[in-house]
Amino acid sequence: MEQFAQWLQATQLSVAIQSTTWLIPLLQSIHIVMIGVVFVAVLLLVLRVLGVARTDEPPSVVWAHFAPWIKRGVTVLALTGLVLIISEPVREFTALSFWLKMLLLALGIASIAALGSALRRDGAASRPLAVFTLLLWLAVIFLGRAIAYDVEVWGALSFKA
Repeated sequence: MEQFAQWLQATQLSVAIQSTTWLIPLLQSIHIVMIGVVFVAVLLLVLRVLGVARTDEPPSVVWAHFAPWIKRGVTVLALTGLVLIISEPVREFTALSFWLKMLLLALGIASIAALGSALRRDGAASRPLAVFTLLLWLAVIFLGRAIAYDVEVWGALSFKA
């Protein structure tokens, strides 16, 4: 994987992204804002399931309100994330935090889909599923930040150690 990452980092596209000094900070900022958008939407869905917020609305209405934010947020996350990976593939692919984030991101999206399915039917979504979804997204946020400090976070478990 490291060989592929080194090849990708040497491509014209990667070099162009790296040499445009304002592009990476802009993409990182958009990426962080979108993770916030998705997280807040998930948080409000979870709070609805737990009976803490928006209890005056049926679950399907709450889902209908926040689903577009989640879908657009995840789409922008994927696009900005892809460009960020292309810009620094060696850093990303050699970080345990990156691979864990990708795994939990896939689980987080699947968990949102399951939660949404229950809410669309106005059924009672399970509280454990709601809490699990929230915890997954908290872990995704933590791991995204941990990529920059992979060795410090994971020590000997880090691929870079």
